[in-house]
Amino acid sequence: MTTQVWYAAYGSNTHVDRLAYYLLGGRPPDAARTYPGCRDRRLPAASVPVELQGALYFATESPVWTGGRAFYDPRARGHVLARAHRLTARQFSDIAAQEMYRDPGPDTDLDLTQVVRHGTATLGGGRYETLVHAGTLDGLPLLTLTAPWRMGDIEWNTPSAGYLRHLAAGLLATGAWDAPAIAAYLAACPGAAGHWTEHRLRDLIGGWSDQ
Repeated sequence: MTTQVWYAAYGSNTHVDRLAYYLLGGRPPDAARTYPGCRDRRLPAASVPVELQGALYFATESPVWTGGRAFYDPRARGHVLARAHRLTARQFSDIAAQEMYRDPGPDTDLDLTQVVRHGTATLGGGRYETLVHAGTLDGLPLLTLTAPWRMGDIEWNTPSAGYLRHLAAGLLATGAWDAPAIAAYLAACPGAAGHWTEHRLRDLIGGWSDQ
């Protein structure tokens, strides 16, 4: 039975401060939603940079950030910059529950056997209701959440500045990628491409890192 996992965050939860609201509970600044938090409120035992096979794209409409949300298509060509947080399996279950707008509890504990064995497990038809086993790190499964559809099966949507700033700041904090590399990466992602140029993203990332 899996008791420890790596949660591969590729959206705003790349930022540890943002992830803390899922773990500790509370309402982020300027957010309309209060997170109940995890039953186990410890912060990640470690957070490390990782690259996932697949592609990042932005779609649907976030009621928290406005604009498109980040999704991961593991079957698409490319690579995704991410930050893996080492958590307990229960903490991962509780984060998944909150992404699905459910309150964490015994009824939301996930059986991770199928996703570890088969690579994916679909819990429902909504966004972030599909689990993906993206690899192994230090002998532990590297897991993430995404939508059941493919990248080309849904209309893309431009992400907001605030959302991109959190995502980029989390990646920048890993020390694995600099601002130009992150800007180039995000500018090429469907949904952002054609709306957010590398230059605008570098200004956005620079403005965040200077604060």
